[in-house]
Amino acid sequence: PQSAVSGHAELGWVLSCFTPLGWLERMTQFKDKAKSGREAAGLGLYSYPVLMSADILLYRATHVPVGEDQKQHLELARDVAGAFNRHYGVDFFPLPEPQILGEATRVMSLRDGTKKMSKSDESDYSRINLTDDAETIALKIRKAKTDAAPLPDSVAELGTRPEADNLVTIYAALLDISKEQALRDVAGQNFSTFKQRLTEVVVEKIAPMTARMRHYLADVAEIDRQLNEGAARARAMAEATMKEAAAITGLWR
Repeated sequence: PQSAVSGHAELGWVLSCFTPLGWLERMTQFKDKAKSGREAAGLGLYSYPVLMSADILLYRATHVPVGEDQKQHLELARDVAGAFNRHYGVDFFPLPEPQILGEATRVMSLRDGTKKMSKSDESDYSRINLTDDAETIALKIRKAKTDAAPLPDSVAELGTRPEADNLVTIYAALLDISKEQALRDVAGQNFSTFKQRLTEVVVEKIAPMTARMRHYLADVAEIDRQLNEGAARARAMAEATMKEAAAITGLWR
């Protein structure tokens, strides 16, 4: 886990010295969250994108898989890395490239097709958890918000219907097909029929993951062993980066 590698916080502070306030003030996720709870919008939330940059640059990552909503944070990591390199006249940190792959680069809430699916949403019916059993998944998909019209035959029309678009996106992503292909399968169907098919696809894909999760959750000692093993590998990589960064910046470690 991140908390087991102190280099994340250490590099986060170093990078904060090269991050203008204006860059952070443009972060849309901070602005959105600050609107919904001004009292909770503290320094940790404000500076979190710098820590995310440290998470990436500590391991000298060159390609990072992200969802569409995280692209802005990765662009910040590139900007911060560039600022550090220019300041010291080095080519130390790579400028990581975003890897935005597949149809479902951003999965939306089952209750509101304009909001991202999130584990922090108050409604458990807004999301599908990897721990959900088949019956729970079926119930959530059955209750997912939709409109009254049948499914369209074009992606353009689908894009004007956020809830329908979200369900078709999930369907296409899990089958590893395009939305165009998905619509060829389901165009004209009413949602009660489509939701049954979507449930089958989701359960088929998630069931093996759920079984594996339950296997590990039943053996806490094995989870701890793997976490410790991973942390040891990460610390070795992080220490090498911080040693070089300290030499460049003149920090005594």
